[in-house]
Amino acid sequence: MTVAYKKEMKVTESTESCVIKALTYFSIFQYPLSKEEIRTYLHPDAEMASLEDTLENLVNRRCIFKMDEFYSLQNNSLLVKRRRDGNLRASQLLPKAMKIGQFLFKFPYVRGIGISGSLSKMYADEKADIDFFIITKANRLWIARTFMHLFKKLTFLTGKQHFYCMNYYIDESAMKLDDQNIYTAVEIVTLLPVRGEAMHDFFSANSWVSGWFAEYPGNNNNGKDNPERSWVKRAIEWLLNNKTGDRLDNYLVKITTDRWQNKKRKGIRNEEGKEMDLVTGKHFARSNPGMFQEKLLALYQEKLNQVKRQWPHYF
Repeated sequence: MTVAYKKEMKVTESTESCVIKALTYFSIFQYPLSKEEIRTYLHPDAEMASLEDTLENLVNRRCIFKMDEFYSLQNNSLLVKRRRDGNLRASQLLPKAMKIGQFLFKFPYVRGIGISGSLSKMYADEKADIDFFIITKANRLWIARTFMHLFKKLTFLTGKQHFYCMNYYIDESAMKLDDQNIYTAVEIVTLLPVRGEAMHDFFSANSWVSGWFAEYPGNNNNGKDNPERSWVKRAIEWLLNNKTGDRLDNYLVKITTDRWQNKKRKGIRNEEGKEMDLVTGKHFARSNPGMFQEKLLALYQEKLNQVKRQWPHYF
């Protein structure tokens, strides 16, 4: 198992180990954390009240480093500048992302839209994409996804395709994620809802995250939002809410899966040089270029093992 917390076992997590694990994970992205962010990623067994003393103790022992209001495993002030620059760009990009998310919600069978990826953590580099997490009506994911990706082809004509990265789809029958690890837990905690009552239901369905992080805000700060669908959206859905729609959705999942498997066999790469991969099923579709999730979890475990060898008494 590649994750740090094994939810099947009753293991007491010290505040020190929780802090170090959080900083280890975000060190992969060269992203120092504030005290408030570290608190978000504390395990439920950690002593919340002792966080400030714990941070001071770890800094004094030079296990971690404090630079202004941020903490990191590296004593590198350039990381703070990089973070602040990225935070500023994110604050400028987020209103555009929210507006695009509102637009994407208008597509047929879309029931929830959220902003994911680095922007959901309030960071954007110079070539930032806008990543979206999308929930669709049950058994209509592939119709919804096809409509949306046909539109995305048009954005290539204007060079705006990076603002429409629809990387993760699930439908209402598959709200609870099967992958339950440090990566998915962080992505859920930081997911920014844009529109749709289904987002509230998604956070509730993934309450397993509260077994990883004590401060799981998902089902507290996302009120009901079930806006009225436009007449175009309602008309298209009415036309396909039948056996024809069932057959079409089944056909689309098959041809899309076959096409992506063919890309993988040929080793086709994206603009970043990573092998293209789409993990598919009837009720989900997620982009996984270059086996990103698997490699990230392996790297996290490797870094964590190094830290454990250096500071074994905290684990």
